[in-house]
Amino acid sequence: MKRLATLVAMTVTLAAPAAALAHPLGNFTINRFSRIEVSGHRLYVLYVLDLAEIPTFQAGTIGPRAYARRIASGTRLALDGHPAPLNAGTTALAHPKGAGGLHTTRLEIVLRGPRLSGPTAIRYRDTNYAGRIGWKEIVVGSHAKSRSDELRAYPKDLLRSPLDTTSVSARLAPGAGPDTPPAVGRGAALQAPDRIADSGFASLIARSHLSAMVVVAALVAALFWGAAHALSPGHGKTIVTAYLVGQRGTPRHAALLGLIVTATHTVSVFGLGLVTLALSQFVVPERLYPWLNVVSGLLVVTIGGSVLRSRWRHSRGHEHGHHHHEHGPTGRSLLAVGVSGGLLPCPSALVVLLAAISLHRLAFGLLLILAFSAGLALAITGVGLLAVLANSAFRRASFDGRLMRLLPVASAFVILVAGLAMTVRALPKVG
Repeated sequence: MKRLATLVAMTVTLAAPAAALAHPLGNFTINRFSRIEVSGHRLYVLYVLDLAEIPTFQAGTIGPRAYARRIASGTRLALDGHPAPLNAGTTALAHPKGAGGLHTTRLEIVLRGPRLSGPTAIRYRDTNYAGRIGWKEIVVGSHAKSRSDELRAYPKDLLRSPLDTTSVSARLAPGAGPDTPPAVGRGAALQAPDRIADSGFASLIARSHLSAMVVVAALVAALFWGAAHALSPGHGKTIVTAYLVGQRGTPRHAALLGLIVTATHTVSVFGLGLVTLALSQFVVPERLYPWLNVVSGLLVVTIGGSVLRSRWRHSRGHEHGHHHHEHGPTGRSLLAVGVSGGLLPCPSALVVLLAAISLHRLAFGLLLILAFSAGLALAITGVGLLAVLANSAFRRASFDGRLMRLLPVASAFVILVAGLAMTVRALPKVG
């Protein structure tokens, strides 16, 4: 009894919000900032690079001088329409802690430009990490206000639609003072205090002591976080409910859906982990998410169309006195619904996988991901069971009107509309 009480207490502690910190713009982001200024007669660019947990993991060892040269080669400067060089100068590098025991990166670089002889039209463009998601900001002038405090404090109202400025034009003139390059950060200024609370699930992998009791409690907590994740908006709950109602599903069908969701989500996390580790030079991991959304949406549209057609035929046959035997969900359609519900991997699960590799806790990480996927599936199965039981209760109540006969048709229509909505939302992001 005492051990059970201890296990419950540990599970509650592990399931509580963690003190660890995560990048506010997401684990995949690569964020860039440039400040263009003139000191004396010299033009300078202070460049800041902020890598979230997953890009930092992919980068491995970061040499500041090599990265500074790479960044310099990815910038484009023109003075009065003529290309001008930017050369790498002073650098400062730090690795603030991030989610799941992983680290983030903050690299500050001073890029040294040419001397200005008088008022000059300048055009600056940043082509580094083109196509990668993240905050992109450029300001002109040493005292110009940065909306992100030079990537230290991202505005809360812009986290879902980050700034996307990669080029700027201005007219600058030399100053009267000495040629003094901008200063890079030191100490606390490099620690990027703007971080959000790490998700409870991602924090489980970084626990310092792994006794048997801690492992069991962590797995229970992972199960909880998986269920909580499934009950957040999305994740196909509406589709599962409508499908089981429209196809006259049984508790066995709801349980099968849960198993398929578990397997699909686990495989998708491992697949994205493989891409992150081995294929990131050819496939940018975060760019797979829109495609996975499109695939999920098309699967749901196919299911919705198939169910709608069969239920409409059954409803029309009933009106004309033809009684057809109802076969319920087919194995193929069950598989499609389950795959659509688990195909999109949770980013926190990917963080756990990468952190497990980094911390040499691969077996523990795999168990956590499996428990998380099982929790996600249990929640979706629970929603499906409620739909099945509610549908059975309505049928036993002997509602024989046209409305009850059309309920499965309406459910199929809901699936079709939901699939179309998923596809339409995902398509613009694919480009």
